[in-house]
Amino acid sequence: MKALKTLFPALLTLLIGVGAFAAGPDDLPDIGSPAEAAISLDEEYRVGLMIVRGLRDTDQIIDDPEATQYIENVGHRLSSGAQEGNRKFTFFVVKDTGINAFALPGGFIGVNAGLILATNNESELAGVLSHEIAHVTQRHLVRGLLAQSKSSLVSTAAMLAAILVGAAAGSADAAIAGVAAAQTLTLQQQMTFSRGAEIEADRVGMGVLVTAGFDPNGMPAFFDTMSRRAGGNESQIPAIIRSHPITTDRIAETKSRALLYPVVNTPDSVGFRLTRERLRVLTTEPGENPSQYYVASAKREGTSTATQRYGNAVALISENQPEKAVPILEKLRASDETIVQYHATLAQAQSLSGNNDAALAIFKQAMQLFPRNVPLTVRYADALVRAGQPKHAHEVLLDLFNVVAPTPEQARQIALAANSAGDVADAYYYMAEYHLMGGDLPLAINQLQLALSVPNLTEVQRARFRARLDEIRQYLPRRAQR
Repeated sequence: MKALKTLFPALLTLLIGVGAFAAGPDDLPDIGSPAEAAISLDEEYRVGLMIVRGLRDTDQIIDDPEATQYIENVGHRLSSGAQEGNRKFTFFVVKDTGINAFALPGGFIGVNAGLILATNNESELAGVLSHEIAHVTQRHLVRGLLAQSKSSLVSTAAMLAAILVGAAAGSADAAIAGVAAAQTLTLQQQMTFSRGAEIEADRVGMGVLVTAGFDPNGMPAFFDTMSRRAGGNESQIPAIIRSHPITTDRIAETKSRALLYPVVNTPDSVGFRLTRERLRVLTTEPGENPSQYYVASAKREGTSTATQRYGNAVALISENQPEKAVPILEKLRASDETIVQYHATLAQAQSLSGNNDAALAIFKQAMQLFPRNVPLTVRYADALVRAGQPKHAHEVLLDLFNVVAPTPEQARQIALAANSAGDVADAYYYMAEYHLMGGDLPLAINQLQLALSVPNLTEVQRARFRARLDEIRQYLPRRAQR
């Protein structure tokens, strides 16, 4: 284990530390560049998937349905206009109060909860995300790897292939855990981009930001805020400045570039405001009561906004006082029935209070207003299981995931619902998909074998399980050969 702790920081430095990137601010990668020769987009994706799996396995990713959907919505709004559609982007929130964001190989972009809380408006958050998206589309990670590598492209590709084979064989678990455990000290600090890469990401990211309809001033405004926050005290320097050095020249350049675009008045979305309050609660230190923050805030300001009252209700639920959250959420829902979070959180509070009939009635009405809304449906399924209706929960989730791809945690949720409903074979099948999402092919194969061993399978089930098993088995040798 000690050797792994030594190996993986070094491996991360080689893989994603791009401090030696020496391109000028106006350089762009050429089509057919050495980056593509060294590692394909598909291989890059699997390396990133392996690292994200480690983060998830060590509980460093926030799996809150509302927060996850929000960051995915903003991220995809930005990334949809950033490239030609040949790359898949995945956005997630990291359980870290430090102010930082990072891009991993393969289009995985992590945003610390602390950064979302530190932004003054949604355009600032979008500015950070667009900057990270630009790092991905410009392939700064791979280009930096090539710049640092002293070996030939063949040797570099062989090293990456070894990582991929290890992940495919399931032998990298301990190493992945080492990566995840050192996420703050290793992953973020060692992904320091050069000035050339940062300026290129600023320029490309600004175009991404404007194309998505956000205020271009959001990017320089956040940089300016972080620069002032540093204040010359090294211990107070935000992590994002250490991993993405912000200079006065960079701030001036982004401000000048923002002036080239029309002024855009982009009001913050409801999702941005409510997600900030959810994350404020979810990142509260153990032993502290998040509701105290809202009580103190209301006392200090003499009143509280709807967003703050929502945050207080979420805090009360987290403190196992859902019955106190119910009247707050009832008033919020009555004030604006177009906000899906009010419906879902009220129903959740009723369910946790033991008022199953009231909870299911609210969920049923909300599902008609917001069909196939992911957080709402996920919360509804939880309430159905709690009310002793796991079969209905299985059906509700299956209807959703036939249309919307689930996250790993949601795949696990439908597996648990199916198992509680007695649909054991389907539960194994869903767990196979869960392991596939994490890149663990051997465990996925094992789950499908268990599914096929369940008695009294229908012909449709048997054919589906067998086809999926054959597909994975055909894929695994090719992956090992590379």
